[in-house]
Amino acid sequence: MTALATRDGFGQALKEIAQKDKNVIALDCDLGRSTRSFEIHEVDPKRFIEMGIAEQDMISTGVGMVLMGKIVFVNSFAVFITGRCFDQIRQQVSLPCCSLKICGSSAGLTQGPDGATHQSVIDVSLMRSLPNMTVLSPADPRQAEEATWAAYRIQGPVYLRLSRFTTGDYLPRNIEFEVGKAQKLVAGRKVAIFSYGPILKNVLDAIEILRKNRFFPAVYNFHTIKPFDHDIVEKLSSEFDLFVTVEEHSIIGGLGSCVAEVLAQCKTPATRARLLRVGIQDTFGESGTAEELLAKHGLDSQSIAERIANCFCETQE
Repeated sequence: MTALATRDGFGQALKEIAQKDKNVIALDCDLGRSTRSFEIHEVDPKRFIEMGIAEQDMISTGVGMVLMGKIVFVNSFAVFITGRCFDQIRQQVSLPCCSLKICGSSAGLTQGPDGATHQSVIDVSLMRSLPNMTVLSPADPRQAEEATWAAYRIQGPVYLRLSRFTTGDYLPRNIEFEVGKAQKLVAGRKVAIFSYGPILKNVLDAIEILRKNRFFPAVYNFHTIKPFDHDIVEKLSSEFDLFVTVEEHSIIGGLGSCVAEVLAQCKTPATRARLLRVGIQDTFGESGTAEELLAKHGLDSQSIAERIANCFCETQE
């Protein structure tokens, strides 16, 4: 398996889109090779614009270009492009429903040694709170290509969450990518695991551990956080005893919160599913390798398997 990350899939798709459409432009803040936005340089160097370390200005410049008829992908680390630029995104992008494509690279804990200042663990919460915003978080490089093409086609603002954590392509090729629709990856019973982004690879590895212990959970990929697939959650709430959300993000405001919101308003009379949220527990990250940080926060495959098995046993008592 080739060691590629979702940022690599984004770069490949950006290049292909730029070859197809001469109106596509990429802006970056001194991180073009890391975010992979520099790939557009191979198509046309003039369509890669280096803004320097000035994310707020980049958002405003990108909005201006959109108003001139361009299709603009703005790029930086997720922590900066969502946090430092939140006011600009709210006022200039979300409020007027401007079709700017906001690409947050190196999201989550797995930014690793750069530490808490560079690790984005609340970006999904910030972006999904904004009206008109679509939030996509692909799970592997091939799905990142699909998500980038989807972002290009969407009329309206998009936040595309990308990672530098290498997983290679591991999702089944025969499952359709549709914005706003979760993907069923594994059939199961009693427990349904919901996840998104590269951490989904650890979830699938955890499944193999659980199966050896005679647990057979289902797995769903929620690559779209907004618009959220309320229907599938409500439908499954009467079919499973336990929902488990697993995310490389704070448990506050992310996928776990999305599912809790649906359950709180669920109209299905036979709803019985309880909810376990596995993620970052209301804290910042810290320096360490990606693997060390995932293990510390219970997001390695062994820890995920143990949390699910223990919680399910508790629900049956």
